[in-house]
Amino acid sequence: MTRYVAIGDSFTEGLGDTMPDGTQRGWADLVAAGLASSGKQTIQYANLAIRGRLLEQIVTDQLDAALSLDPKPTLLSLNGGGNDMMRPGSDMSGLVTLTERALRRCADVGVHVLLLSGADPSERLPFGGMMRRRGEMLTESTRPFADRFDLTFVDVFHDREIRRAAYWSPDRLHLNAAGHRRVAGLVLTALGHSTEAHAIDPGPDEPRKVLAEARFYREHVLPWVNRRLRGHSSGDARTGKYLDWVSIDAA
Repeated sequence: MTRYVAIGDSFTEGLGDTMPDGTQRGWADLVAAGLASSGKQTIQYANLAIRGRLLEQIVTDQLDAALSLDPKPTLLSLNGGGNDMMRPGSDMSGLVTLTERALRRCADVGVHVLLLSGADPSERLPFGGMMRRRGEMLTESTRPFADRFDLTFVDVFHDREIRRAAYWSPDRLHLNAAGHRRVAGLVLTALGHSTEAHAIDPGPDEPRKVLAEARFYREHVLPWVNRRLRGHSSGDARTGKYLDWVSIDAA
């Protein structure tokens, strides 16, 4: 039986893919459902990801919890580093080292890893140039781990389709439902399932009006800056949404 556990930050938690009841779904939930449907079987699924988490927290606290699940996972997805990259003086080589240690731990206990580079939000962010340079560095530095650890690597960072505004939430930092659906398709394809990555109608170019830009800074950028100044995180006091195995049935 497939037992899939996801660890990470808001990208893996599913922030931006909001259900009618206010819960967050996201690409990892969609992948779990896709694995169950493709295999025509019930699978076990856990999601320990928490928004705002730094990579060190992901590959220590979350990875410890993931590898302690009983029974042991057969598949673990890992993505992280996005929150680190937004901070001044981010140690990119340190992020690569943390990733390598996590992958070695999983290899040592026989858990197959699905390693993702996150989607690139940089085109529409005020600090976009820095984010793209750091994201490029992290992606290219971790890509060789696919052969070294015999893992599945999914390069979402270089998927040009998902960079379009229509795949992103109003905060321009998190994917929306269409974006999460596209990531799920990329992941399932990489895992060998015949699933076409979701693409939406191109539509008109997004207007960049002064009032819209002012609203973006007021509603999203300034609150983020204020949290950083106070030493707070959007994930403070939160836990992962599925801390133990839940059954996902084939649709």
